[in-house]
Amino acid sequence: MTTAPAPTPRIPEAVHRRRWAILGVLMLSLLIVVLDNSILNVAIKTISTPAPTGLGATQSQLEWAINAYTLVFAGLLFTSGLIGDRVGRKKVLLGGLVVFGAGSALAAESGSPAQLIAFRALMALGAAFVMPATLAVLMNVFEREEQPKAIGIWAGGVGLAIAIGPITGGLLLDHFWWGSVFLINVPIVLIALSLMVWLVPDSRDPRPGRLDPIGVVLSVVGLVLLVYGIIKGGQLADFTDPQVLSTIGAGVVVLAGFVVFERRSDHPSLDVTYFKNKVFSAAMAAIALVFFALMGVTFFSVFYTQSVRGYSPLQSGLLMLPLAAAQMIFAPRARLLVDRFGNKVTTGVGLLLLAGMLAAFAGFEKDTPIWVLEVVFFLMGAGMAHVMTPTSVVIMQALPREKAGSASALSNTFRQVGGALGIAVLGSVLSTAYRNGIEGKLSLLPPGLRDTAGESIEATLGVAAKLGPQGKPLVGSANDAFLHAMHVTALCGTGVALLGALVAFWFLPGRPPARQKGEEQQELVAAAE
Repeated sequence: MTTAPAPTPRIPEAVHRRRWAILGVLMLSLLIVVLDNSILNVAIKTISTPAPTGLGATQSQLEWAINAYTLVFAGLLFTSGLIGDRVGRKKVLLGGLVVFGAGSALAAESGSPAQLIAFRALMALGAAFVMPATLAVLMNVFEREEQPKAIGIWAGGVGLAIAIGPITGGLLLDHFWWGSVFLINVPIVLIALSLMVWLVPDSRDPRPGRLDPIGVVLSVVGLVLLVYGIIKGGQLADFTDPQVLSTIGAGVVVLAGFVVFERRSDHPSLDVTYFKNKVFSAAMAAIALVFFALMGVTFFSVFYTQSVRGYSPLQSGLLMLPLAAAQMIFAPRARLLVDRFGNKVTTGVGLLLLAGMLAAFAGFEKDTPIWVLEVVFFLMGAGMAHVMTPTSVVIMQALPREKAGSASALSNTFRQVGGALGIAVLGSVLSTAYRNGIEGKLSLLPPGLRDTAGESIEATLGVAAKLGPQGKPLVGSANDAFLHAMHVTALCGTGVALLGALVAFWFLPGRPPARQKGEEQQELVAAAE
């Protein structure tokens, strides 16, 4: 029996020797993009506090501060991946970091919620060119057999950022003004830029696709209209309002037009033929649904720990450490479970675990022992780690190496769109349930104050503080209304995670026999060559 010759390495030796250092630089670039969102989660309550402590942002403005970032980010990922494939991923990485750093500096000096939203959108413009390029470079500096391990470490970097972000944000908010949570990005950007120029090689697609400006505009407009309608419905506590229905309907129509246009285009930014592969489609759906559930829950958990439980921003950040630690521990090792049990079981069980932990939030009260929250966060992180790594590997290896930018862009687009819709939908459920729960307790307030106080728990507590002793009864009512709203929202997130588990168990592949697995790996190597 003859042994098949080992495949010829496709990575230059000089690049191969420094591949792990390159991965470190890529993770630093990824760190600032994820760090920004995890820091902002801790700063939400501070930013919602009236000036001079914060900006006095309403709950809908807070949702837009988050979603302005995610929507611009998601809408431009297709094009940024294509531009990276065309002009070179290193150039795109460097340019994206510069724009992100400039946006961070401007966001730190925002004088109003509107300015913060605008500068967050500028940061997203830069981030949209950073995130897909990191995975695309990774796929071009590691041989195929090392890619799952490298992607696992890359996914673990997300956990590291989630860990560092809240703690860093809490420390900064304890000692400096709220804008410091954005200004911290600038020195990290400068370090990443210098290391990238020195270490990271450039790469591009030898046959890059043409840019698709019409598709980009349609996708951004459709997503903005859809999310605006959902957030507006939550703000009004009425999803039957004509303005809400017409805006959501317009968003759906524009997104449908985007899909039709992409199907007919000879240079689509979103190649819908990729989705004929059921495994690829299921992996995309799973990663979108897990972020839908997770981002929505992260949004309300900050108000639970800070507004209801009374923890400081730093303490709130420390409370999220178990979630991040679990991701760092399990994400690099998830591939071992995939090898043993297959993608179907690993991803499906991960989503079931996440669903169970989201359901646990429906039982949390003001006096729930804090160790219970810590256990829930840890198991949530473990569940998420066993979804992110397997689905990322499936998505990245489904397309040829030269299309790594497109695969990365698609993966991140679905992740960000899922997260944006999670914040919009679950945030609106939270807002609607809270308003319905608190309205009966605000009847003694003047009409103007009544509307303001009903927007969010922070708004109610702000009005109560202004009223002095007369406002004390409102504090208990606000906590009760928020807890009820959180329970309803958590159950909605649970349903979404269960839907993701069904998709994973139904469509993702199981563990192939050893012989078939070896044959598939040889075929993949041959196809890539």
